Amino acid sequence: QVQLVESGGGLVQPGGSLRLSCSASGFTFSASAMSWYRQAPGKERELVAFIPSTGGRTNYAQSVKGRFTISRDNAKNTVYLQMNSLKPEDTADYYCYTRWRWAGYWGQGTQVTVSS
Repeated sequence: QVQLVESGGGLVQPGGSLRLSCSASGFTFSASAMSWYRQAPGKERELVAFIPSTGGRTNYAQSVKGRFTISRDNAKNTVYLQMNSLKPEDTADYYCYTRWRWAGYWGQGTQVTVSS
């Protein structure tokens, strides 16, 4: 079965960096686009970044452009989210997402807290 397992979250000071990882299994990772979403307390889940299966043209939410970078390693079945210049408003649970065979799959999420 499809499994997505996020890691790398934690507490970081404003201006700091974190790298999130999402390890995937149960499907053909190299053939699947991957996304990172986040959900802050009391807010709806929002798309943060998208990367196609080939790792080509990526897309970002306007609020993270220039600070976050999504990448993937198809040999390791892993997608990453490098987050730099973190702000308190980046505090949220971050989720990995993919669609495979007409169904959507979420990881369990990893918490990111940006605070001094």
